[in-house]
Amino acid sequence: MKIKFYAHASFRLEGDNITVITDPYTPGPGGSGFDPINEPADIVIMSSDDDRFHSDPSHVLGNPVVINALDIGPAGITVKGLHIQAFPTMESLTHDFSGRDPRANAMYAFTLDGIRVLHTGDIGNPFTEEHLEALKQRVDLMFALAGGRATIALDDLDRALEIIQPRVIIPMHYYSRRGVLDILPVTAFTDRFPESRVTWVGSPELIITRETLPDTSHVYVLDQAR
Repeated sequence: MKIKFYAHASFRLEGDNITVITDPYTPGPGGSGFDPINEPADIVIMSSDDDRFHSDPSHVLGNPVVINALDIGPAGITVKGLHIQAFPTMESLTHDFSGRDPRANAMYAFTLDGIRVLHTGDIGNPFTEEHLEALKQRVDLMFALAGGRATIALDDLDRALEIIQPRVIIPMHYYSRRGVLDILPVTAFTDRFPESRVTWVGSPELIITRETLPDTSHVYVLDQAR
């Protein structure tokens, strides 16, 4: 499976003759601050449909099927042969969103090229025990929210990682000079791991196969492409 990190929580995953783009942001200074994706996909999955940092597929090329993870029922959904499951969550219940209420979103999981993937959406609170039980040792690759603030606290993320035990952890949703959010830098997350368990890839792209999965959890930090 080939992975490309665009920005924030948006990735492109290629495998099984299908391309998936996750959580596309609204580009430009009036949105997220990041550049447009301008690449094609077969499927776009969004953790919600009302967040400029997670739900604007307008700059994804081609004619992708666009899925709002909040619309996925308990049995999941199959699109173009890809089965997707969703785990409903909320933004932080304690963060000050300048007067508005926290919004719903969803984490989502699917298997591509034999790799079990979990995208943590925009979760703002600890994983529920139900979600932890459902995901425990059933995730090979986790895209993990690493910027704190309005999203899951890093202490709570640590506990989820300890229980779920993904073999590959790719941090996302952290401070970027190109972005507009005042959130934690990725080093706030990577500093919680021994140096031997963190790889700075030096590129926006990474190829992972079942054969190259590490034996224990390892963090891969990708460069931002957009």
